[in-house]
Amino acid sequence: MAGIWVYAEPRDGSFPRATFEMLALARRMADAEGTDVAAVVLGSGLGDVDCAPLGAAGADAVLALDDPALAPYTTDAYAAALAALAAQQRPDAVLFADGATGLDVGPVLAQRLDTGFVADVVAVEADAQEGFLFTREPYSGKVRADVAFAADARPMVVTVRPKAFDPAAPDEGRTAPVLMQHVDGFGDVRQTVADVVRRASGRVELTEADAVVSGGRGTKGAAGFALVEELADVLGAAVGASRPAVDEGWTDIQFQVGQTGKTVAPSLYIACGISGSIQHMAGAAASKCIVAVNTDPQAEIFKVADYGIMADLFEAVPLLTEAFRASKAS
Repeated sequence: MAGIWVYAEPRDGSFPRATFEMLALARRMADAEGTDVAAVVLGSGLGDVDCAPLGAAGADAVLALDDPALAPYTTDAYAAALAALAAQQRPDAVLFADGATGLDVGPVLAQRLDTGFVADVVAVEADAQEGFLFTREPYSGKVRADVAFAADARPMVVTVRPKAFDPAAPDEGRTAPVLMQHVDGFGDVRQTVADVVRRASGRVELTEADAVVSGGRGTKGAAGFALVEELADVLGAAVGASRPAVDEGWTDIQFQVGQTGKTVAPSLYIACGISGSIQHMAGAAASKCIVAVNTDPQAEIFKVADYGIMADLFEAVPLLTEAFRASKAS
């Protein structure tokens, strides 16, 4: 089917919040064009995946491709599958979440289909002349750029920043048929995945969290970073980190926020011992409220923070932790 496609990536049998954010955006785009929304689900053993929430969230249909060649994920196989499906059905747009998979396979898909690609979209508006204007915020949000695709550049392939759009309230009475798809071969799959190693943190997933507590070089070591983790646990927040904290081995790379890490957009972002370099803020600038704890009054983080605490984090963070713990107890 044509229309607006949302790449829905299942995780342990369900779908992350970003999928439902994209479905809400796709529904708005489709209504503006008078077309349909399809959620595209790829993988192997999809019988264990519950696709009903996709219909309730706005999809008119679910296009499912279940094939052993799609487990585990490889760029070549997934790009080939998506390109074949798109060539058959000619969608107007394909939306990916701006994350590891979307930023990997999205550009490859655009190249195979000889179309354009726009990354990290934070707003979309229908335009009588251009069709749609996609807004990006490059240079760590210092500028806003409106991008339009040429009239013959279809499908429009974009990645959408998580938390940039609100998911719609689910309509439980709304259903979407699951349409099984078929692709004749996957071409030359050059990657071989020897093993997949997963680390479970037990905390809220970083890119979906409504609150994030991050630690940087100022934590001075694993013991100092543990103060950040304790505050995050009390708040029910995700743990984040700047690159120096990861490079020093004080925390795992899965928690890195920034240009070479993850992009977050929580309601609350607490930065502990983080200078606020442009590379780090590229991943945190979209936070609605930033609280900075730093001893350096000239730290760049204070220029973007909504609230600044100029204090030693080894004193300030435990006080914050106890204050929040007492507040929750009362």
